[in-house]
Amino acid sequence: MRASGVLLPISSLPSKYGIGCFSKDAFEFVDQLIEGGQRFWQILPLGPTGYGDSPYQSFSTYAGNPYFIDLESLIKDKLLTEEECKSCDWGGSQSYVDYEKVYESRFKLLRLAYERYDLNPDHEYWRFIQENGFWLEDYALYMAIKNNQGGIGWNEWPKEIRDRHPAALQQCREQLADEITFYRFQQYLFYKQWGALKRYANENGVQFIGDIPIYVAFDSADTWANPMLFQFDENNEPIAVAGCPPDAFSEDGQLWGNPLYSWEYHRSTGFTWWIQRIEHSFRLYDMVRIDHFRGFDEYYSIPYGDTTARNGHWEKGPGLELFHVIRDRLGSLNVIAEDLGFLTDSVRQLLRDTGFPGMKVLQFAFDPSENSDYLTHKYPYNCVVYTGTHDNDTTKNWLATASDHDRDFALRYMNNKGDDLDEAVWDTIRLAIASVADLAVVPIQDYLCLGGEARMNEPSTLGFNWKWRLTKGQLDHKILKRMKELSHLYGRI
Repeated sequence: MRASGVLLPISSLPSKYGIGCFSKDAFEFVDQLIEGGQRFWQILPLGPTGYGDSPYQSFSTYAGNPYFIDLESLIKDKLLTEEECKSCDWGGSQSYVDYEKVYESRFKLLRLAYERYDLNPDHEYWRFIQENGFWLEDYALYMAIKNNQGGIGWNEWPKEIRDRHPAALQQCREQLADEITFYRFQQYLFYKQWGALKRYANENGVQFIGDIPIYVAFDSADTWANPMLFQFDENNEPIAVAGCPPDAFSEDGQLWGNPLYSWEYHRSTGFTWWIQRIEHSFRLYDMVRIDHFRGFDEYYSIPYGDTTARNGHWEKGPGLELFHVIRDRLGSLNVIAEDLGFLTDSVRQLLRDTGFPGMKVLQFAFDPSENSDYLTHKYPYNCVVYTGTHDNDTTKNWLATASDHDRDFALRYMNNKGDDLDEAVWDTIRLAIASVADLAVVPIQDYLCLGGEARMNEPSTLGFNWKWRLTKGQLDHKILKRMKELSHLYGRI
């Protein structure tokens, strides 16, 4: 299969109310993908976000982000009025998300919609509750308690609630019953609207590539409800946390802070939690990108409480055993392995043994060695090529700020004279589309030839990440025509 696709987070879609969502703009984007000859739409994790707004630090590995619920649909269903939605402050920009304003406005409106909706006769709602109870009940209870406790992490809750004493949890269920139902209602709306968008895309030949982080956030329903899955001590405090070792880019390494898995426990259960998680992901998406794939081979363990990653060490992960169990239970799956960064021979072997395609990123290809494995003439068929990912700068700004050697090498490689930066971006896209990689995915910012102002995320920084948005009319017929011509020319349609 040769195909091409576009990377665009749901949050980056145009919309009336502060952040991209499952609105008519999402359906129109599917139409644009079809017009542009694209068969895949890659998005970022869909989970509810907290501090820092990162989709890779979610309150749940199963729940959906309430920010993505389309308010226009709620207006149409007479659960909200247009005046109520317009009267909220969504921030002053159509190009960037103001998460504080979205948080303050969105939940107020969803609460109004909840209070006006009669759940009792809605059989679809009750079926959703029943089918998703295995994660939904813990998530709704967790969020209700979290709000009641002023938003603090579960490790700071009163001990009997933190440690899930049955009597304390029952008391919470009774006292916070309405709030718990409110969070169930949010998830019902999310999944109903996401399902409608996915059906529309699939019926029109567009498939979704989802993204699941290897780790879960420490402050999440997953860790609170299932502490035995993680490397926690008797007080449910982490023993060690995840990150990356020091390297040429960071002398202190990267301290992510996510709890590490107790792989011995997972193995003793036949990896049941992982099977449920992967199975659920394939209900949501047609193809799944697993972030930080090398962590299944070996993972970097940092003592809890350390302020840098300097004192960490490598430990052995579950390896091929996990993927054999998943395959035996779920069959062959469309997985993309995020295998970027420094790779050992054992990681490469794990990738070969699973048969999953790895990732190739063109911005990593043009280094001083001029012999990178990311150069397109070295690709195997079984890979997915990107001009850049959500963690990279836009290709235009990368070309503008790269070292003289790296930029000149890139221009020579693509036979570009360098007198038009936008055309150099298109030539980079052409490299990806023309390569032998089965799948080529290009961030929409690159098709639009946008600069650093459109970067989605700069790792290890806080403040301006996850905010960029596409504006109405920015992606026009001229660009879509050029997208389609490239995909057609190189056999991806």
